[in-house]
Amino acid sequence: MESLSSLLALGALLTVLLSAALWLITAPLRTALRRRRVASRPFPAEWRRLLQRHMPAWRRLPPDLQQRLRRCIRIFIAEKRFVGCDGLVVSEDMKVLIAAQACLLVLNRPLDDLANVREILLYPGAFAVQRCETDASGVEHSGPRVHLGESSARGQVVLAWDAVLAGAADPYDGHNVVIHEFAHQLDQQNGEANGAPPMRGAARIARWAAVMGAAYALLNQQVAAGDVPALDPYGTHSPAEFFAVASESFFERPQSLARELPELYDALRDYYRADPGIW
Repeated sequence: MESLSSLLALGALLTVLLSAALWLITAPLRTALRRRRVASRPFPAEWRRLLQRHMPAWRRLPPDLQQRLRRCIRIFIAEKRFVGCDGLVVSEDMKVLIAAQACLLVLNRPLDDLANVREILLYPGAFAVQRCETDASGVEHSGPRVHLGESSARGQVVLAWDAVLAGAADPYDGHNVVIHEFAHQLDQQNGEANGAPPMRGAARIARWAAVMGAAYALLNQQVAAGDVPALDPYGTHSPAEFFAVASESFFERPQSLARELPELYDALRDYYRADPGIW
């Protein structure tokens, strides 16, 4: 009797383990089917009008990329949680405009590159974040720092809505808080951002390190010398910030970036599998 009970218990355990394994194995298929259903829904006309009015970058996309972006927007909104902060009520328009800008980064990359993003926190304007920093002499300073955006390796992106609107309205100034913070998310797929998002192939990784390292050093030299830099000086803060700043310029000032830093442009074009310079 005891032996029969043990066999039944073992059978129950095996059933649970097999069910769990089957659930994990079929997860990609379930995700693909769910996304297919979501993407098959008609793209609302009011969303299209919103993009036409508030996101000039949408208008310059070729038709095939517009179609791809519509699909990505649908899936992004369905899978991410949006949270209003400081009394802000998140509208559908806000979700669409954020999703459209974030999805520019994965138009030709796997959508799962942003799978770690769980939620987007949205403030009406700039927000304060408590920070502890240590200066060169080893003294620790604590206090609030004002931000327009922030990205966490835990899958959280924080944005100021007025900065989101401003970034969408001017697609040529090289400043876009959504592109910046979601570039950090690409960088943070394997942990804390370090300016080296995951990629395959030893040769590609080595080329990325060489090109990004040289461009980062050049930006630091230009800023230290008081010259007019090719990129936003904020990129000197760290390799992670450099990658985010370079991504902003890649999508918003592609011709200028290709002219001034052709190797950097080529590296970003290879990584994003896109060429905004011909859009």
